[in-house]
Amino acid sequence: MHMKGTRRILFVLGLFMGMAVSAQQFITHAVKEGETLYSIAKKYRVTPYNILKQNKELKEGDALQPNTLLVIPMGGVQEEAGQAQDSTKTAAREPIGYTKHRVRRRETLFGITKRYQITEVELKRYNPQLYANSLKKGMQLKIPKYLRVAPEDLVVEETEWDTYIVKPKETFWSIAYTHGITVDSLRVLNPQLEDILPMGEALKVPKKLGSTIEDQSVALYQSYTVPAKMTFFSLGQEFGVTEEQIKELNPEVVERGLQEGMIIRLPKPEPETEVVNTENYNFYEVKPKQTEFSLTRQLGISYTDLLALNPDLSEGLKAGMILKLPKDLEGDFEVKNALILDKVNLLDSINPMRKPKVLFLLPFRLDKIDVGNTEKAKKSLQGRRDAHASLGLYSGAMIALDSVNRLGISVDVKTLDTRLSQGYVKEQLSTELLSNYDAIVGPLTPKALDEVAARASVFNVPVIAPAQSSSDISHANVFYSVPKPEMMRERLLEHVSAAYTDAHVIVIADAANKKTDSLIHQRFPNAKSLQLKENLSLNIDDLTAAVSDKKPNWVFLESDNFRVVSSVVSILNSVRTEEVAVKLFTTHRGKGFENPMINSSHLSQLQFTYPSAYKQVGTNAFTQRYLKRFGTEPDRYAIRGFDLTYDLLLKLAYKPALGQVTDMVGETVYNGNKFDYWREGFEGYSNKASYILEFSEMRVKEIEAE
Repeated sequence: MHMKGTRRILFVLGLFMGMAVSAQQFITHAVKEGETLYSIAKKYRVTPYNILKQNKELKEGDALQPNTLLVIPMGGVQEEAGQAQDSTKTAAREPIGYTKHRVRRRETLFGITKRYQITEVELKRYNPQLYANSLKKGMQLKIPKYLRVAPEDLVVEETEWDTYIVKPKETFWSIAYTHGITVDSLRVLNPQLEDILPMGEALKVPKKLGSTIEDQSVALYQSYTVPAKMTFFSLGQEFGVTEEQIKELNPEVVERGLQEGMIIRLPKPEPETEVVNTENYNFYEVKPKQTEFSLTRQLGISYTDLLALNPDLSEGLKAGMILKLPKDLEGDFEVKNALILDKVNLLDSINPMRKPKVLFLLPFRLDKIDVGNTEKAKKSLQGRRDAHASLGLYSGAMIALDSVNRLGISVDVKTLDTRLSQGYVKEQLSTELLSNYDAIVGPLTPKALDEVAARASVFNVPVIAPAQSSSDISHANVFYSVPKPEMMRERLLEHVSAAYTDAHVIVIADAANKKTDSLIHQRFPNAKSLQLKENLSLNIDDLTAAVSDKKPNWVFLESDNFRVVSSVVSILNSVRTEEVAVKLFTTHRGKGFENPMINSSHLSQLQFTYPSAYKQVGTNAFTQRYLKRFGTEPDRYAIRGFDLTYDLLLKLAYKPALGQVTDMVGETVYNGNKFDYWREGFEGYSNKASYILEFSEMRVKEIEAE
């Protein structure tokens, strides 16, 4: 292990031993008579310099005026400050909107928070000027609004509700749309729901009229955007419904009342016979402030065609409308589960008020390493693949933490050494309050991952598997960041099928890959299979007789055996001539292809093509920063550590519910990895994003970008 690698190891381990990448916390302090900068600093166990840094209006040596509000950075253990941090954490919740408030004479923080039913912490979070300034008449405040409907306060008749079982690939919006209600109403009726919607979940939904003998009429509904100053009486006059019926159809208005911009469900007067058809159509939810021009331009469809599919548009475009669109429509958007997603730029969507808290669980094996002795530490780490992978992942994650910090995202990180022991993981988790975390990264081994996922699922905390992992136990809260081999195999076959014209397909598979042989023949029924001698080598005469000099020869080689791969690659290259074109594919580039003894020149001449979860990275901003910090180039583990952590933190800085963000954002691409998580019911989220790479002219290049 060279000196540069040692620098990375010792740097990372040194930081890990005292690791605490915490979000900066603040409290305010009202200066009392006789207090000085130094007495206050001593009280909160911070330096006078740190107080001056946060209070630019102060000058060192100036006398403090009584009642001056100071911002105190939390670096000490002062008891009141600790309580302030706890209250900040417990108060965090997601606003559904905002309103403005102009401060009147003699108003107090207490009075304002009581009026709007929020806490002082919440008020200050969205009005940071209150940390350093007292309330003043005329001050404009931003007031967060929260969903306050308590499900237990809703009085409903059980006979008016049905139970609906969630099917594979269904989403909140598709279920709400099918039953003619809003997503807000669906959540209110089913308070157990978090960001993950597991297959098989039993949901309470409105019973369709006509489902009983007493009521055999069909009820249909439409979305309605509440305008300014709208009342229940006015709605009743316009739509012929009572206030009680409106509240029954829209449980969220029971406590919040009608508010401008709210999208509610109302009876639709004209009958309509069609149902949601996700086989032939995709759907799009109209966003606020969208116009017919911007919408048709974004979706790549004429208004005439859009109107033909959605007659309701004749009444005008309204936020919340669900539009039906042709399945084959192409444009600058992504489609998930028949829902067209707007492309979200995470960098432009960061909420700096969010402070994600993440737990890393990796096998550093500190119990086997003497970090006080450099030479012993180097020897202990040599040959330890688990420790090497952990150091790579973690060093890349550290660069990601620095990167998001530069974007204004404050992250609270805790790191634990799993010691590659499930028992030790259990012991550590017994003292951890997992509900405090927004996400957990790791562990690496399947059994330890099962243990963590099971415990975290109780609190709906997502767990990100940073390495290839499989389990006999289903975990709905696990995000498998490395694409499964079968997904990448299917991706390669789809690519070859799309590029196929009139090639001559040959399949060479050893006994362990007969299933793959069958899959290839399903795609290419006329493919010719060649048998290996003693399951190890290929007869050159058989290959010579099988290749075509009229068509390009596309050869699939499926084996993890180095001897098989080496032999076949050499023979394939020998039969390649100006008349006989040969291109080599594999659906799984396993250890047989990764052996350094494989002739890379032969692979290059055969234009070796394969699927991969990872691609090589050239010199860029990340690699330069990594080199400067650790004195060595980042390996694939470090690149994955950066990409995975950066992706996770950007998503958590956008919205705290990782599953919800995943459904909204679609595919994200970084240095050498990309992520496109798809929910698979109780089996969690699988990353379906991978690369198709070609090794030719002695370099690897991506030949298809999704």
